[in-house]
Amino acid sequence: MKLTINAVNFEMAERLKKYIDKKTARYGKLLTNPGAEMEIRMTVVKPETNLNKQTQIRVIGNGPEMFVEKTCDTFEQGIDLCLEALDRQIEKLKER
Repeated sequence: MKLTINAVNFEMAERLKKYIDKKTARYGKLLTNPGAEMEIRMTVVKPETNLNKQTQIRVIGNGPEMFVEKTCDTFEQGIDLCLEALDRQIEKLKER
């Protein structure tokens, strides 16, 4: 699985990159198609306010395209919530 991380309107810290790598490592096994790609886009929407960090995850190349978007106080929280929602989408896909 190919993982692409885009940071918009901010400079991504190395610890955030490591956090994302750790959280997404198991998806290499869940997304069985060798051409599967996971794209993570993190955006600071309105600087200086609460709930200003938008996280989007798009998975393509493993059946139908899956997309999740959450807005939270931190990117870590956004990643966690997006991956939980993505897990639910993968389970529904497997049930079909």
